[in-house]
Amino acid sequence: MSEIFKLFRVNQYIKNLFIFMPLLFSFSYSNAENNLNTIIAFILFSIIASSIYIFNDLMDIKEDRAHPVKKYRPLASGKVSPNSAKMLVLLLSLSSLGVAMAFNAELFLVLFSYFILNIFYSIKLKHIAILDIFIIATGFVLRLFAGSVVTGISLSMWIILMTFLLAIFLALAKRRDDVLLSQEGQETRKNIDGYNLEFVNAAMVLMAGVVIVSYIQYTISPEVLSRLNTHYLYLTSFFVILGVLRYMQITFVEQDSGSPTKVIIRDRFLKLTIAFWLLSFIGIAKLI
Repeated sequence: MSEIFKLFRVNQYIKNLFIFMPLLFSFSYSNAENNLNTIIAFILFSIIASSIYIFNDLMDIKEDRAHPVKKYRPLASGKVSPNSAKMLVLLLSLSSLGVAMAFNAELFLVLFSYFILNIFYSIKLKHIAILDIFIIATGFVLRLFAGSVVTGISLSMWIILMTFLLAIFLALAKRRDDVLLSQEGQETRKNIDGYNLEFVNAAMVLMAGVVIVSYIQYTISPEVLSRLNTHYLYLTSFFVILGVLRYMQITFVEQDSGSPTKVIIRDRFLKLTIAFWLLSFIGIAKLI
């Protein structure tokens, strides 16, 4: 059972916290109904995401066995049979989509879109360089929409852009790790020929810049200034810049960018930066 539980990749659920972003940026978290609806959306999205993780592992058994870390995954190591994994994919996906259909039709459409997109990603699209990271980024945007449709909170174009660009930045960091493994003679992805170190480094620097600019544009946009009635939100950019630079330091200096989720969970500097950003964002918006 412990090996089956590992297939769910619960540690990856941190990505689904983006579902709460509409609540955070609209400061509607005092609404109990919206809070409950968002929690339900988070749970359903986590279940459908686990079904995709398992399906992806099924497609990647051969490649994972050649990877220095992924070879220990339950399917790659042979501790869980492919048939058991297939049954889990059906059970998780159908239960999540079924409950979503009864709960909120728009949420069902978001989850169904995420499921279909990632099925195609796992089968073929992840092997196409550049397109693969765009699909990953689209998944993060769909998380935003999941939070939006269950609360009725409209999304700012800057929030959508920031999320998409940040997800591309993180996906590029992960691809950089694959490139480094490839240079050591460990070919782990079919699309790795579409990347090299120079390209990934340049693309990450570009994405880091536009993420920061997008966030600053959000903090000074007329929509935000009128809604929050404060001109000081731009000060929170300090922590955004700090966080982006720290992640780049981890990637370029420490050469450790294999899993963005694990990087964020174990790096104290990043966790403190995110915490201070959140506190300053709420503090400035509510108190100033």
